[in-house]
Amino acid sequence: MARTTFTGPVKSNNGFEGSITGNVTGNVTGNVTGTLTGRVVESIQSLSGAGAVNLTTGLTSLTTTDAAQALTLANGTAGQVKVIVHAVDGGSAVLTPTTAIGFTTITFTNVGDAATLVYTAAGWAITGISGAVAA
Repeated sequence: MARTTFTGPVKSNNGFEGSITGNVTGNVTGNVTGTLTGRVVESIQSLSGAGAVNLTTGLTSLTTTDAAQALTLANGTAGQVKVIVHAVDGGSAVLTPTTAIGFTTITFTNVGDAATLVYTAAGWAITGISGAVAA
């Protein structure tokens, strides 16, 4: 197959095979397999006050505006990773996932409190926690 260089966006109706060199920006729909060299930058949800932690971004940046604000986290897809960071302190927040493994809630009280969760076939599991308290 010949080598082709494109300037501008490239779209395929049947996917891509082989190696991609350079930057990939925008949305990727479907599975990516192979080796990734470089970095992945996720979209960020800015959540102020009580509400739902979304499943569409990798990171939720939390601003609390009162004490013990209720956060929810729906079930995800097996292998999905979610990071939640308390970025602006105006109180505290209590996260209650729909399905959790080994915990019921995570409380975020101070700026810098963070939790990394991964969704498995059995529910959300904590893979890392800093400052926040799991109960």
